[in-house]
Amino acid sequence: MTRRERLSELDLLRFAAALAVVLYHFTGFGGAGAWPVPSQEVFPEIAPVTRFGYLGVDLFFVISGFVILMSAWGRGPGEFGISRLVRLMPAYWVSVLLGAAVYALFRTGHGVPGLIVPNLTMLQGGLGLRNVDAVYWTLWVELHFYVLAAVLAGIGITYRSCLVFMAAWMLGGVFADEADSKILQVMLVPTWSCYFIAGMALYMIHRFGPTLLLWGYVAASYLIALRWGAWRAENVFRGADETVVSAVITGIFAVMILVATGRLSRLRRRGLTVLGALTYPLYLVHSQLALPLLDAVYPGLDRWAALAVAVGASLLAAYAVHRLVERPGAAWMRARLMASLKPMRPHGETSTLVARGDRSGRGGADLDGGEPRDRAPVEAART
Repeated sequence: MTRRERLSELDLLRFAAALAVVLYHFTGFGGAGAWPVPSQEVFPEIAPVTRFGYLGVDLFFVISGFVILMSAWGRGPGEFGISRLVRLMPAYWVSVLLGAAVYALFRTGHGVPGLIVPNLTMLQGGLGLRNVDAVYWTLWVELHFYVLAAVLAGIGITYRSCLVFMAAWMLGGVFADEADSKILQVMLVPTWSCYFIAGMALYMIHRFGPTLLLWGYVAASYLIALRWGAWRAENVFRGADETVVSAVITGIFAVMILVATGRLSRLRRRGLTVLGALTYPLYLVHSQLALPLLDAVYPGLDRWAALAVAVGASLLAAYAVHRLVERPGAAWMRARLMASLKPMRPHGETSTLVARGDRSGRGGADLDGGEPRDRAPVEAART
């Protein structure tokens, strides 16, 4: 399978989604945060817009479905799992330790000693323990998707198996809600699965070309997303206008359709890969970094200058984490984890991570990174 140009438009979308979340926390959040009062009250001029920045997560999840299927295609579950570990963990560990340092030095945040070790595993959500940083909840949702994707990789990823997998996941989630089955709701995350399924279907449209069946998956996912978006607007993000939420979700699907059909290829620029690389560490560090920083500079600086300092410092910290931790950490982990798979492979078989060059340490296109690279369609993969 040949490689073509990197899908750097996904890097741009990832960064836009992360920035939307950052601005939501810094200027549109209605609860307690880094400012002395809710950020909506600090920035009443822009809060009516930035309060919807939480929907950046919805875009993250569609991109994740697209890119994870792209990167998992042709890999076994072991190699897929390693590719995810080396992308997720280095920056995540830094974020957890940052939370511990912020709590130890400034007595703010949730980095209490008893939570640090469980959070370092990224399994605290399943253990019923609090996240050191509230943004970690999205990683727990992503982990559910990765487990399901690993199962699919174990079965063998083909055009047919993806169609069956997406149908089973979508219908299973609907039935889980109807039956109020707790175990199925936990395993299938039906309130979010529509975004991952949509991303997978859109990647298949990108790879193989559009078909009525694939568009049907996208349409069904879109309708389910509207339903859950309205529910969250009413029950979680109270006060969010359901019409605006529906419009933003519609925009998310529209822009990803443009990506899948190649209509955003004109946006591709080499420099956008830097933005893609910053996205995951920016998402992880911005909230905890802002706690002591804004306490130190505000109200000494006016609110707009303080906001600029917080955003700028978050971007610089994200770049430092990527350059100093993610890239060397991913390379170190990948070599050792791949060596652990050697006894499991037939003699002479080469890992696809080695054969095609894993770029998981260079940023990606879903929430935690991936391989946003175009690949030439291969008809044999339909079987």
